[in-house]
Amino acid sequence: MTDNAVINSHLEGTDRGYTITRTFDAPRQLVWQAWTTPEQFAVWFGGPTTTMPDIAMDVRPGGAWSGTMLLPDGGTIAWGGRFLELDPPSRLVLTLNDAGVLAAEYETMTLTLTEVGGGTRLELRQSGGHLSDEQYAAAMHGTGTFLDAMADLLAGR
Repeated sequence: MTDNAVINSHLEGTDRGYTITRTFDAPRQLVWQAWTTPEQFAVWFGGPTTTMPDIAMDVRPGGAWSGTMLLPDGGTIAWGGRFLELDPPSRLVLTLNDAGVLAAEYETMTLTLTEVGGGTRLELRQSGGHLSDEQYAAAMHGTGTFLDAMADLLAGR
């Protein structure tokens, strides 16, 4: 598994954000399903130490998604957003909001899935310009942890 990450904090406005490129040892359709099937998304989103028992997804352009992440310390994070673009199984664009950090603002997450051999390369770009450089660094680290959990799910662990 390859994991490359870049923070583009030097950029201005809505182009600010980060990009992670990662290759999974799984077919592209399975990676797509991990992002768009509520039961699978709830397993990996948040990493191995969290749960998301109330995930809801209306997977269509304009459809909403939401869920409450339960943290190991008993805290919660309310997540939500909308699906903007779906081109299965190669491109997914959605908005996301952690209300505790972003209030009413939304970041955009753009996923590009490319077949490479028997696996899938994921290019994930979170942007929007609503976070500080430190918050983007933390979000990139957190997303990397989430993707580790997704790799475990895809590997059947």
